[in-house]
Amino acid sequence: MAKTLFCSPGQSFNVKFQEVSVDLLAAFLINLNKMNKDKLNSLSKCSGNFKDKRLMEYIFLMTKELRLDPLTGYHATELLQRFMVKHLTDLLTTPTPQGAASDQPRSYEDAIFDKIKEKFPLIIFSCVQLASKLSLHSRIINNNTAVHFLQSVGHSVSKPILLESELMILKGLEFRLNVPNPLTYVESLLEVLGHNEPSIPVEHLYDLCHQVLQFVSLQRTSIYDTLLKAATQCGSPSREQRDNFVTVTEDYMLLGVGVIAVATFILHVKKWEQVVGELSHITGISSRSISDFTHVTLMHIVKSSFSSTPA
Repeated sequence: MAKTLFCSPGQSFNVKFQEVSVDLLAAFLINLNKMNKDKLNSLSKCSGNFKDKRLMEYIFLMTKELRLDPLTGYHATELLQRFMVKHLTDLLTTPTPQGAASDQPRSYEDAIFDKIKEKFPLIIFSCVQLASKLSLHSRIINNNTAVHFLQSVGHSVSKPILLESELMILKGLEFRLNVPNPLTYVESLLEVLGHNEPSIPVEHLYDLCHQVLQFVSLQRTSIYDTLLKAATQCGSPSREQRDNFVTVTEDYMLLGVGVIAVATFILHVKKWEQVVGELSHITGISSRSISDFTHVTLMHIVKSSFSSTPA
């Protein structure tokens, strides 16, 4: 698996590939694939609801400001998604307390959402802090740093409140924090690709893959909406079609191969077909699906580049 070593801002990451045995790498990829399939088989209707562009930007900026490994940001997003779905489900399925205004059925729900809204910035930060403690290559955000950072962005909290927030998330997730995230899939697939095809310069692709993955994460809604319309040949997909498409939007193996294919097209277009073929062989995902993902993402990258160019 690719190794990412923390470095100061402005420096590139020191990445070393092909330091893991083929057997270990194969076992790790099999495990990743199993976890991906298990996740896709048990998706909730709220999957992806907490991967909004503004929320992702908030987490990415936070990890950058705190000088954390990018992996921490993606891991924090997974923790936040899982916790918030579980937390809101628990709150909204709890019987309305006696004495709550029965003539105003929405008042109890409104009170819940108001309370969540108040705590949400701290919940996000706690997910980032927990993710930092799980990364071998990231700085750990201690409570002194946490309090100082939150105060600097206008949130006055004490250390006991920080600990209470972390514990709430830990309990909500039943202390199951070791979940795969998109960057793990990208790094692992790059490592396998390098083993299978030594002629492919995966070290050169690595940094660009980071940028492509971040772009896809921030433009997630528009990119997958374009993919859905292309798949259904329909300009206005139905609710049922959108619900069924969640298995595509949450497929991290597809996202991983798609990101690598996009980076390859940008950096080494002559090797693109070879890379797509090898990625299809590694994962079992059809070359057509990888090509479609590449085409749509490149289209959005070009569109974004033109829209940001001064007139």
